[in-house]
Amino acid sequence: MQVESAAIQEIDYDAERAKLLVRFQSGERYVYVGVPGEVHRSFLEADSKGRFFQAEIRDNYPYNRIET
Repeated sequence: MQVESAAIQEIDYDAERAKLLVRFQSGERYVYVGVPGEVHRSFLEADSKGRFFQAEIRDNYPYNRIET
């Protein structure tokens, strides 16, 4: 889902696997594993997606960069 953010372009979520996919404005894509659905919902609702990402996601869940 496209979002309005200076830092983040797109947020997608796979509820079955608890995987959060984030595409940054730079075009880089990352998948974060073990992210609860309520964190995903809060991320979408956050006034600042970048600040929420920094505070709640970045250093709290394992991740992998998706090569394109």
